[in-house]
Order: sequence, then C-alpha cells, then structure tokens
Amino acid sequence: MPDYEPFRALLCRLGDAIRDAVIAGRARQTVEQLSAVHAESAADTIYAIDKLSEDAILAWFRDHWPADEPVELIFEGIDESEPPCFPAGTAADDTKWKVILDPIDGTRGLMVDKRPAWALAGLAPQLGPTTALSDIVVAAMTEIPLTKQWRADQLSAIRGRGVTAESVNVLTGTREPLTLRPSTATDFRHGFASLAKFFPEGRTLIAQIEEQIWDELIGLGATASPTIFDDQYICTGGQFYELLAGHDRFIGDIRPLIHAVLDLDSTLVCHPYDVAAALILIEAGIVYESPEGGFPDAPLDTTSPVAWLAYANESLAARLRPVLTAVLGRSLG
Repeated sequence: MPDYEPFRALLCRLGDAIRDAVIAGRARQTVEQLSAVHAESAADTIYAIDKLSEDAILAWFRDHWPADEPVELIFEGIDESEPPCFPAGTAADDTKWKVILDPIDGTRGLMVDKRPAWALAGLAPQLGPTTALSDIVVAAMTEIPLTKQWRADQLSAIRGRGVTAESVNVLTGTREPLTLRPSTATDFRHGFASLAKFFPEGRTLIAQIEEQIWDELIGLGATASPTIFDDQYICTGGQFYELLAGHDRFIGDIRPLIHAVLDLDSTLVCHPYDVAAALILIEAGIVYESPEGGFPDAPLDTTSPVAWLAYANESLAARLRPVLTAVLGRSLG
C-alpha cells in the first residue's frame, strides 16, 4: 500500500489554515456582516463567512502543496469547468490527485455563533470525471469553533489504517491525542437517533417516516416519557462527529429521495463535498451506507445529491435497517 501519511498530514494542516483564517476573520466582522448573502451557487447559498476560507485555501495550496504531486481542487464556489490546480498553471488532466473540500460545513450555525462548523477534505487519485467518493484514500475533518470555545478537534484517516484524532487548543496551538469511541449500544432506547430535516422542504414526510420506523421498532406511546431523542446539527461534518464521539446511535440523510418523490427543485440536500470525510466513519467501524444498499457513491463534484445512513455499530444496523428499508419502500414507492 502506498504511504499516504504525508497526505494525511497535509490535509490536517490545510484544516488548521482554514480554521485559523475563519477565527481571524470572524474577529474583524459582526454577525450581521458574516451572515450577509454573498452569492447563490448551483449547490447552495454562499454567505460572507464562507469567503473567509477561499483565499486561505488557495494561498495554502500555493505555498504548501508538494510541487511533484500536482492536484486539482473541487469546492463550492469554484468554476468546475476551470478548477484551480497546483502547482499553478497545471492542467487538470496533468494532475495526480483530486481533493474535494467543504471549507466551512455548518455555515448557518457558525455565522451566528450557535454551533461549531467543520472543514472537510478528501483526497483521491486523479481518475478524471469518473473520480468518485469511493476513490477517496485520505480524509480529514477539522472543527471550526465558536467564539467561546478554546478547544477544536481534528480527525483524519487513511484507508485501511484507522483514525487519528487530536484536540487543538486554539489559544496556544498545543495539540493532544484524543480518544473517541462510537456508541456500543445495541438498542436505540434512551439514545439520540434521527433523520436530517433541517429545512421546511420535505420535513413533514421525513418526520412521518421517522415516526413509522420508531413505532415499528420500539412502539410509540407505550410510556409517558419518550425514549428516542432527536438532534438536528445542521452540518454533515457535525453529524459525523456526533457518531464518532458516541453521542448519536443513528443519523441518516434521505433528503434527495424525499425531494425527488415530492418533485421539489431544491439544492438543500447533501452533496459530495459534505461527505468528503466519510472515510473516517468507515475507519472508525461505523456502518455507512446508501438507503438503497452499498456505498453512497457520487462523482467528486459540488452538485450531485447524496443520500446516506450511518449506524454507530453493526448491531444497531441489523436492528434498524430492515424496518427502515420497509418503511421507505412503502412511503416512497
């Protein structure tokens, strides 16, 4: 197996640069300034806070990416017909690698200082337009903290080599090893488990599906106190972290399926850059799959919809998967 450790370290240092640029830029601007709509792309709304990372990314690749490992970048806001490549001037066809990024996953929560965001990155060998999420061999996710937060976590993985986790003191720059462990629970009762329903579009149908699966799996209304807890972290990287840290037992994002059934023309779904760090889940032993079965694959672009399910362990997957599959079949046809 090739030695991907230098690339893991590079993606982590890239995450550090993005985090530090956002922290510095945020100190110079108000919440109102950061929340201003900068542009509307084919993938999502781009807010002023998103622009804090773009210059930092391009400068970092210019100054730090190895010249003998030419790379193509894919991230929201670029012109994918002319993606940035490094060393500068390199044609995409002449690159060896493709890196897909979500510089600030969780913009909406971070820009009002509500919840941390994450910088996500995945590296794959350059295979041209067919390069896909399943080709990613190195991934990293770096926490972008709230203003009151002194610690930011960073997780990374190499395919087949497990997960590396550290906590970073953003005040001093010191780093410490971090131990994270997905839940080992074998039942969903009294735990967090949810489907993503961040926005009004399609929320009713998603909630109805959720209610059906829990009613069939554990029975609803049998006790006065609820036994399944819902948490909507509006950030795929944040959802991944909640699974990795053992906080959540199941999270799924089926919005692409829901929007297709309801004939909703909406970009508010998960895209490949949102799941750029999914390799970390897999290396941690989390069951990560498509609602249709198999790996939730898609090309490394900024527009393809991605639906995914993630169970903290195999026991939980075995319990919920058949029920969820049956309910989706009845509800979506």
